[in-house]
Amino acid sequence: MNDPKVPIGPVDGSKVPRYAGFATFARLPRRDEVASADIAVLGVPFDTGVSYRPGARFGPAAIREGSRLLRPYHPGLDVSPFAVQQVADYGDVAVNPFDIGEALATVESAADAVLAEGARLMTIGGDHTLALPLLRSVVKAHGPVALLHFDAHLDTWDTYFGAPHTHGTPFRRAAEEGLLDRSRLTHVGIRGPLYAKRDLQDDAAFGFGIVSSTDVAEYGVAAVIEGIRERVGDAPLYVSIDIDVLDPAHAPGTGTPEAGGLTSRELLMILRGLAGAKIVSADLVEVAPAYDHAELTTVAASHVAYELISLMALSKP
Repeated sequence: MNDPKVPIGPVDGSKVPRYAGFATFARLPRRDEVASADIAVLGVPFDTGVSYRPGARFGPAAIREGSRLLRPYHPGLDVSPFAVQQVADYGDVAVNPFDIGEALATVESAADAVLAEGARLMTIGGDHTLALPLLRSVVKAHGPVALLHFDAHLDTWDTYFGAPHTHGTPFRRAAEEGLLDRSRLTHVGIRGPLYAKRDLQDDAAFGFGIVSSTDVAEYGVAAVIEGIRERVGDAPLYVSIDIDVLDPAHAPGTGTPEAGGLTSRELLMILRGLAGAKIVSADLVEVAPAYDHAELTTVAASHVAYELISLMALSKP
């Protein structure tokens, strides 16, 4: 075990080729190789809640593979995220693929255990159903949180085929359960057709503001960042990112792609604008590698996770 005051960083790429060695996130140490951790990279290979193309259960492993080329210094934020905090790969949560209720309870229990260690979560999924148990766990420690949700879709629908827990319902359930600070909720990247105008009305009733992908293009990244910062304020913030917020040109490997999305550059720039925000935990979901091409999606996803870990290095919850 290491001295917890001296973080163990990634495997040295000048000594072990990037394509060799164990496939932990960014080639970081496993949880059993460190005395404690500040950030836990936790995989949840689960996609029973999807409504269209399955395959996100293979997302955690693919994101880890896509992260092999990440390096330890972030020049944009002027931080070495693996040197100022201990980041460790906690492996995957073994969830029941046939019982959504049991799976959600398992994820919540696993998140509780990680948070009890004093670590923050960087969860890699898996489908967006997972956001609900993760929020349930985070709120036990922080109370209702601000939510910044990057997605092509609202994910505040009520049911699908009568099922209350799917990847399209987590934030409606979270709002109903009192997990969210309703004055500090924002969707970013929303686009595409809806079932009815009522979808937008219901979403607004829960307190969400919407920054569409068209808004990002029309007003620019700087204006979007300013609006998000004003809405979030200094509240504890949970960030949830569906990789389909990116245009399919940048992230084809996902289950419900929608044309007209953000570029990977726009997403990373918006995240970078959150420097100093009180991010208490985050998730990155809906990477389905079977539909990917040349690792476009998994490389983008790994950089998004790296960005979030770097932001956490700049703030304490």
